[in-house]
Amino acid sequence: MADEKKTDCACEEGKVPNKEGKCVMPEVNFQAFIMSLNTSVLYHLGAIKDPQTGETTVDLDLARHGIDSLTLIQEKTKGNLEKDEEEMLKNILYDLKIRFVQTAKK
Repeated sequence: MADEKKTDCACEEGKVPNKEGKCVMPEVNFQAFIMSLNTSVLYHLGAIKDPQTGETTVDLDLARHGIDSLTLIQEKTKGNLEKDEEEMLKNILYDLKIRFVQTAKK
């Protein structure tokens, strides 16, 4: 895009360039919030490596807590979400519940 300035250096992990090219935290919106919780549950299920150590750990209690939090959000926002937000949340919860059961069986 012509009006967006490019930055010569890459942004540090977790940040994105804004219109001026300055590295900032991404915009907080519903999708980003849900994806953050999703990432947390995946981490606690051992599906994502610790970025510092490269190791995976499994903590089913914390994974369950994250899934319960997402379920609460789904219940409390019923009828107030846009269709794409509702579908994303439903699909993420389905995926996480399946992964939780698979991980718990190991």
